[in-house]
Amino acid sequence: MIAYRYDGTFAGFLTCVWDALESRAQVEAFLRPDDGAALWEVRELVPDQGRARKLYAALARRVSQDFQKLVARCFLTCLPQKELDLLALIRRGFQEGDRVRQDLSDPVMARVNLALTKMWTEWDHLKGFIRFSELDGFLVGEIEPKNRVLPLLASHFAQRFSGERLVLYDRTHHEVFLSEGGRWKLLPADGFRMGPAGERERAFRAMWRKYYQTIAIEGRTNPKCQSTHMPKRYRVVMTEFLTDEEMEQSLPGQAVPTGSLTSGSD
Repeated sequence: MIAYRYDGTFAGFLTCVWDALESRAQVEAFLRPDDGAALWEVRELVPDQGRARKLYAALARRVSQDFQKLVARCFLTCLPQKELDLLALIRRGFQEGDRVRQDLSDPVMARVNLALTKMWTEWDHLKGFIRFSELDGFLVGEIEPKNRVLPLLASHFAQRFSGERLVLYDRTHHEVFLSEGGRWKLLPADGFRMGPAGERERAFRAMWRKYYQTIAIEGRTNPKCQSTHMPKRYRVVMTEFLTDEEMEQSLPGQAVPTGSLTSGSD
């Protein structure tokens, strides 16, 4: 029985899976660098990009492209011990083929499907709940998701605002999305500060808050219904529920980056 310690990346995870399949080891846990000691023998592996690419390609070739996407997408969820569940599914997939994905009676597959459903629901909500502020020629926003949905949101916002320069920060996973001219990239960011807005932006924020406060019919206020349509956990980054000071001092750290985006993804 062993545990793998890896860097938390998808390539690092696939490197561990390659080793587990090759050694036929009984894996009890996957650990991140900051995790403490384990009860089992710990193997520390660094990402092997070559093995990771070969294994990822094998998922489509030996199982199916849908299964390959399922593994990649599930890795972005907040499912506890998702690595163990994905390792179990990959082992079954290489033995049984794509029917593993159709086996709804399998508790592992059921957990993965539920986690994916919750992630896509969060992704869909955030497409409507994200608020951007105009700062020094950038449209800047923040999110605080449970799942790592920023890679999934990136292409959507890069295409929707292809003529704008965007900055979107994920507080939970300490990652920032930069986009300009339809090209985008993701970068790690330990800290982030939105920075002070100009008078024009503050005026637009004030008008948006005033609209939100006055559009409702006072005699028909229904907080429970409101929470259903606009869950409270999203309000911590929504303009209509925050003051300018709260928006601009939400987290200490780096200021909004400036300059051109010189590299990225289409």
